[in-house]
Amino acid sequence: MRCKLPEARESIAQVALPHRRASDTAMIEIINRQRTRSINTKLWRDFTARASAAIGAGSDVAIVFVSDATIRKLNKEFRGNNYATDVLSFPAHAEQFEKEYQSQLGEIVISVERAMAQARENGLTFSNEVEQLIVHGLLHLCGYDHERDNGEMNRLELKLRKKLGI
Repeated sequence: MRCKLPEARESIAQVALPHRRASDTAMIEIINRQRTRSINTKLWRDFTARASAAIGAGSDVAIVFVSDATIRKLNKEFRGNNYATDVLSFPAHAEQFEKEYQSQLGEIVISVERAMAQARENGLTFSNEVEQLIVHGLLHLCGYDHERDNGEMNRLELKLRKKLGI
C-alpha cells in the first residue's frame, strides 16, 4: 500500500480518513514500554498526526517507545538481525472481513536508547531524532523500502523533513 502525498494541506489536528465519515479521525496511540526517558505522549501524538497528514497516510497508527533490549529481540525475531536498531515498522494486515481494522496502518517501534545515542552522534535534539524516526517508520508503513527502491524513499523522506521543519 502506498500512501498518497496530499495536494492540499490537510488539518494538522485531525487527519480525515478517505474511507470513513469526514467527522472521523485517525487514531494515534502512543505507548511507552521503557523507563530510560519520560515520554510526552501529546507531543508525539500531535507530531505523528502532522507527519501522517504530510505523507497522506491518514490511518490509525501506534508509536511504541521501547528499550534497546526489547528492540533487539524484535529485530532478531522478525528480521533475523541480532542487534538493537533505532526503528522497526510493522504494517497491519487486516483480513477483508475485519472492516474495523482496515484503517490500521500499523505500528512503529522506536528504541529510546538508540534515538538518544544517535541524537548525540548527529548533534540533534532527542525530539528531532524521534521526529525523523517517526517519518521513516511511516514511510515504511506506506510500503516504501530504502533497501530496494533506488533512493526513492530517501528523497521523499528528505522532502518531508523539510516540509515538517525537522
